[in-house]
Amino acid sequence: MLISNNLIQAINEQVGREFGAAMQYVNIASYFTAENMLMFGKLFFEQAAEENAHAMKLVRYVLDAGGTIGVPAIPAARADFKSPEDAVGAALQWEEDVTRQINNLMDIAVKEKDYIAQEFLGWFVNEQLEEVSKMSTILSVIQRSNGNLLLAEQYVQSTLADIETVEGGAK
Repeated sequence: MLISNNLIQAINEQVGREFGAAMQYVNIASYFTAENMLMFGKLFFEQAAEENAHAMKLVRYVLDAGGTIGVPAIPAARADFKSPEDAVGAALQWEEDVTRQINNLMDIAVKEKDYIAQEFLGWFVNEQLEEVSKMSTILSVIQRSNGNLLLAEQYVQSTLADIETVEGGAK
């Protein structure tokens, strides 16, 4: 087996968190869609699919390394957003929390001198920079729109699509 029981347990917990993030993003997407902010809805539905893919990437790694998967119970996702700023603020907070969680996984891999895991987890470390930056930017645009959310929607439609094209598309 190429992975320690300690790291298996920690990654299994992260798999649950990634599925939890997918559920959170579905709720955020649903909030925006119900508010007829369809570009934000689309963006967050895509984020939900991306988080699901992250969970599956972790699952595949553990299985390939000879470990076993045991996805923990996933707490209910928040759905009571009071404003677009509140919804995106929740997404930013989530991504900052996930960054700490991924860093903790990397700490375990470093401590255990698991170079394969370090290489694998490096992708997630870099991904978190992108995710925090994206949510921070969206939140800033909403805050600066002075209530003109159509302008913020236009930004999401044009600018983020351009960024994804430059970065090579979906994860």
